[in-house]
Amino acid sequence: MVAQLSTIHYPESDGKPMADNTKQFRWILVIEQNLDWLYAQDPQVFVAGDLFWYPVEGRSNIVTAPDVLVVFGRLKGDRGSYKQWEEENVAPQVVFEILSPSNNKTEMDKKLLFYDRYGVMEYYIYDPDRDQLEGWLKGESGSLESIPEMYAWVSPRLGIRFDQSEEELKIYRPDGTPFHSYNEINILLGQERQRVETEKQRAEFEKQRAEFEKQRADDMEALLNQYRAQFGDLNPS
Repeated sequence: MVAQLSTIHYPESDGKPMADNTKQFRWILVIEQNLDWLYAQDPQVFVAGDLFWYPVEGRSNIVTAPDVLVVFGRLKGDRGSYKQWEEENVAPQVVFEILSPSNNKTEMDKKLLFYDRYGVMEYYIYDPDRDQLEGWLKGESGSLESIPEMYAWVSPRLGIRFDQSEEELKIYRPDGTPFHSYNEINILLGQERQRVETEKQRAEFEKQRAEFEKQRADDMEALLNQYRAQFGDLNPS
């Protein structure tokens, strides 16, 4: 049985693009990048976009690729796909889907059933063309239940807030700062990298300065010892 399972191929791509249009692509990147940034300091939170998720070993036909998934309790790192049995059987707790005109109700109903069956705790769908947000939350019944009111909804697991009071959805971090656009994130990350590099250079300069001061002190001490050897103590009591 083990040998048979080892021969099963789990594709890492279906050959289709991540998104059907620029708007969908932009929203996938915004959510994935901001969540990845939100948990950048926590090595036990894995965030990915458009990654194949296989929940059942030996069943390569049971698969989906959420636009964004978040898994608490799993290490960050590169993966070709998310094989749940290789991840201590931890299912993604939160998933996002960004709609495009090609998505239909039957397809999205199947995704809801998939996420409900395989352990997702929170599921969000955003339609950027209609600015419509829907959400489901694992209820006491053990199933995903529709969230009746998404206005100013706060994700129980992520702590992020969804605001639909303007023309386009706004998402806010737990500290109240808004999610940034992809370009803004690149700028901020560039600034952060520059700050880290500046701090690194400053630390290196301070290290070199300290080494120079120590060497100068050692040289002065050596010179003073040389004078003492030649002339004796210059300041006898």
